[in-house]
Amino acid sequence: MTARRDSVRVLAPTGMLGAGFPPETVTRGLDLGADVIAVDGGSTDSGPYYLGSGIAKTAAAAVARDLRLLLRAAATARIPLIIGSCGTSGTDSGVDWVAGITRQILAEEDLDLRVATIYSEQQAGDLKGHLDHGRVHPLPPAGDLDLATLESCEHIVAMMGHEPIAEALAAGADVVLAGRATDTAIAAAYPLMAGMPPGPTWHAAKIVECGGQCTTNPRAGGVLATIDATGFTIEPLDPAVACTTTSVAAHMLYETVNPFSMREPAGTIVVTDATYRALDDRRVRVEGSRFEPAAQHTIKLEGSRITGYETMSFTAIRDPHILGQITTWSALLRRMIGEWVTNALGLSPDEYAVDIRLYGYNAVLDTNDPATGPPREVGVMLLVNAADQQTATAIAKIANPLMLHLPTPDMDYLPSLAFATSPAETERGAAYEFVLNHVVDVDSPTSLFRINLPEATDG
Repeated sequence: MTARRDSVRVLAPTGMLGAGFPPETVTRGLDLGADVIAVDGGSTDSGPYYLGSGIAKTAAAAVARDLRLLLRAAATARIPLIIGSCGTSGTDSGVDWVAGITRQILAEEDLDLRVATIYSEQQAGDLKGHLDHGRVHPLPPAGDLDLATLESCEHIVAMMGHEPIAEALAAGADVVLAGRATDTAIAAAYPLMAGMPPGPTWHAAKIVECGGQCTTNPRAGGVLATIDATGFTIEPLDPAVACTTTSVAAHMLYETVNPFSMREPAGTIVVTDATYRALDDRRVRVEGSRFEPAAQHTIKLEGSRITGYETMSFTAIRDPHILGQITTWSALLRRMIGEWVTNALGLSPDEYAVDIRLYGYNAVLDTNDPATGPPREVGVMLLVNAADQQTATAIAKIANPLMLHLPTPDMDYLPSLAFATSPAETERGAAYEFVLNHVVDVDSPTSLFRINLPEATDG
């Protein structure tokens, strides 16, 4: 069990495992007395594919590179290493993937570290009981959940707070590899075990969740947060970089609905009365944060299901006449694809979906784009979604001559546009959507999670 102490230093080397960091910054963090290393392994930021497929966003080589440095650091300093949301989405396969890389490195480096794994994946049948007893509640803008939606998910994960991680640490884990977890729980678990107050602990954990993003140069490495009885101090691990009151306070704006509060499974971080004070030109002191325990502990569910299969095609337009009427041309392309698909395949519009994105014109903001005047060039992305891959590709092939030679209605010649690839159609496989934005009332913070306690390595 972690002994109670006056302060705890949390080293956050990077915003995500596999994103990389300068090795010397971790060395400096150890020299500054780090008590624990905490790093996030994933996120939902990159969309529903990674949860639905159970495949990581990051390359194995990049994860191994970061892990090797962090495992060496943990072994050298004899401090814990905590990784959350393993494999991007925190599925069981993601935890096993990171655990496999970890075990290989431990064997190669002859490091004797005890590894614990925490699994957060859920089965629809197991959640049915919670649903039947009214323990599942929607978060805005989601509606009430039904069993059919649960059963449609390829993968469902529950987002743990700090408690399962703390249980693994208390059992003697040197390395904790957790499934889906809140970004803050990863950094908060060890300080809370050591008796640090929850207000400063949770606030500090929020600030360090993305490593150096709370500094003046996010690419230069991570940060070290020192948490004590009245607040926390944060400093960058690169001596040439600074934390400022603005850069630290601004991180409460990141991925939060309300910059003054943020809900965790066990309660709410409240920073309304927090003060930010520069100790020098590199370090910031934060005081006045508090944590309000919730009357009911809740665990958030994330689930992803297949919406169909996608095929993509991409062409480019430089013809100034078409570019001067690009919205007319795009509407004509959409209408003619519909007509040709009906004639050739006999499909009705509700049997497939076509998305046309005009890059260089309004692909990002669509009708909210403030740009005026004709663009210099436009890339046209066609995304077709259908019930199966063969149909999606057939529709994209039908669209091929239109994306190569479609004129505007007032043109008396066929223009030639430029496909980016040959073949022009790229099969993207299954497409996914998030369908769960709900929480489960639980009696125990660890009840939805399977904790495999430390296993000694063969090193």
